[in-house]
Amino acid sequence: MAASSHWRDASDWFATPLGRYLLEREQAYFDKAVADVFGYNAFQLGLAGIDLLRASRILLKCRVDVDSSAGLRADFRDLPIASNSVDLVLLPHVLEFSDNPHQILREVARVLMPEAHVVIACFNPWSLWGLRRAFGRKKGYPWRGRFIHLTRLKDWCALLGLEIVAGQMACYVPPCTTEKWLARFAFMDAAGDRWWLIGGSVYFLQAVKRVHSMRVIMPRWSERLKPAKSLAPAPKKVARPDDVVTARDAVTSDR
Repeated sequence: MAASSHWRDASDWFATPLGRYLLEREQAYFDKAVADVFGYNAFQLGLAGIDLLRASRILLKCRVDVDSSAGLRADFRDLPIASNSVDLVLLPHVLEFSDNPHQILREVARVLMPEAHVVIACFNPWSLWGLRRAFGRKKGYPWRGRFIHLTRLKDWCALLGLEIVAGQMACYVPPCTTEKWLARFAFMDAAGDRWWLIGGSVYFLQAVKRVHSMRVIMPRWSERLKPAKSLAPAPKKVARPDDVVTARDAVTSDR
């Protein structure tokens, strides 16, 4: 499927009852996650029709997509953004629909400044929605995506120097298509947060780019430049005057 038609399909799905149910919870999480991240540049990759940066206080906010409606048209695998220049990146369901999700994550790590943040949303294969995808028709959004295991995504982040600092599961109800049935299963959201923590149909991860600098160990020059300690000659009592010359010669020979 062409990239532009893929994102139109996603936009149409988010207008359905199930899509609105998901978007309401994702918008709430992103609003909370970005509110306390400060800096100068923030980018949202994907879902250009939805402003997930609306609660951010960063001055420059840009939505990146392959669609013409985005503020910046670009391929996520090769971002036209300078390295170490971005303070915040959002990845809302981008990795599941890419042929090379690890490359996208590598590009995000490249453009992030040290100590900058990335917030990721992914569909969870170990959930009711994951079962629907596994045993149902893999047609349409989001079922044609390749849901990524949470542990695998954590491993990718660790390899790229992205340290996980927060996370959360959401959306425990079955993938119903009507508002009536979504309302009937609404109790499962509260029950899932308490009894089935890994069963949310969507998981969020927040990570920070860590750059470990090299520590140079310098010698202690003050200790090395100190003069070597030497023993002072001890006075010796002599009985005859000739013994003074003998004792002086012995001390000189020892130096």
